[in-house]
Amino acid sequence: MKQDKLRIAVIGVGHLGEYHVQKYQAISNVELVGVVDANHDRGSEIARRYGVKAYSNHEQILDRVDAVSLAVPTEMHFEVAKDILAKGVHLLIEKPITYELEPADTMVKMARERGLVFQVGLIERFNPAVEKMASLLNQPVFLESHRMNEFTIRGIDVDVVLDLMIHDLDIILHNVAADIREVHAVGMSVITGKTDIANARIVFEDGTVANLTASRVSSKTLRKIRVFQPDAYLSVNCLRREISIIGLGIEVDDLNDFPSLTPDKIKFPGRDPLADEISSFVDAVVNRSEPVVSGEDGRRALEVALGIIRQIESGSKGFQAI
Repeated sequence: MKQDKLRIAVIGVGHLGEYHVQKYQAISNVELVGVVDANHDRGSEIARRYGVKAYSNHEQILDRVDAVSLAVPTEMHFEVAKDILAKGVHLLIEKPITYELEPADTMVKMARERGLVFQVGLIERFNPAVEKMASLLNQPVFLESHRMNEFTIRGIDVDVVLDLMIHDLDIILHNVAADIREVHAVGMSVITGKTDIANARIVFEDGTVANLTASRVSSKTLRKIRVFQPDAYLSVNCLRREISIIGLGIEVDDLNDFPSLTPDKIKFPGRDPLADEISSFVDAVVNRSEPVVSGEDGRRALEVALGIIRQIESGSKGFQAI
C-alpha cells in the first residue's frame, strides 16, 4: 500500500465500470490509480471525468496497484483475470465469473494459491432486504423469485440465466444448505438469439423447493423473492429494498378462534448495494479476510446456471411473431 491507501484500478469502464469508479473515489482509504479500457475514447472520457489516468491495456497498470475491479465483457474475463491474479493483485470480478467451469476453477485455484481476495460481483447479496431475509430464514420449504427487465442491449453477451437469474441462484444456493437433488428448466429466445425468458425449478435433498423466473423482455422491471416457512411468509422487494413479514401472533382472533396474523414491513432507505459491495471488497483486501461473495460462490452459481442452460437448450423453442 502507498501512504496507507489501497491502490486500485477499474478495468473496463463501460456502463457498470463507471459506477465502480464512482464508488472507489468515495472511499477515503482508496487511491484510484487509473482506469483501463480498450476503447481509447471511452477510457479517456472517464479518466477526464473523474480526474485519473487512462490506460488502454491492463498489463500497463498491474505493477502499480494492489487490487482491481474487472468489468469487461464476460468473454474476456478469464484472459484478463488470469493476468491479474498471476501478478498477485486482488480481484473483484463482475458476474458471471466466466462462461465455463474450467476457467472458473483455474481462477479460484490461482487466487487460493496466492492468498488473494477473489470476490464475484453478485450484488444482490448486499441488498439490505436480502440480508434481512437471510437472517429470518427458518427451514424454508419454498422460495420463489421473479427477476424481470425491460429489454436493453446491455448484458446480451450472455443469456438471461447468466445475466439475471444468476443473482437469485446465488442467493438461494447461499441460503439453502442442502445439496441439489434435481433441476427442471424451460426457456426460449425472443429477441437476441439466446434465451431471453427462463424458468427453473430446483428441488433440494432436504425437500426445499425453489422456483426461479427471469425475463429481459418484460413490460416492467420486477425484482421479488418470496419465502414460505413454518413461522412466516417473507416477501422481499429488491428494487424498493424492503421486506414484508407475515407471522403468527400470540393473540387469538375471537371471531373464529384462529391465531392472528401479524404483518410487518421493514424498509432500508439510503442504502447503496454497489457501494456496500465495493466497500466490502476493500475491507477484505485490507484485512486479508474472506469476501462476502467468494470465487467459490460464483463458481457454484455458474455450475447450476450452466445446468439450467443445457436443459433449456435441449428443448429450446423460439418465440414466434404474430
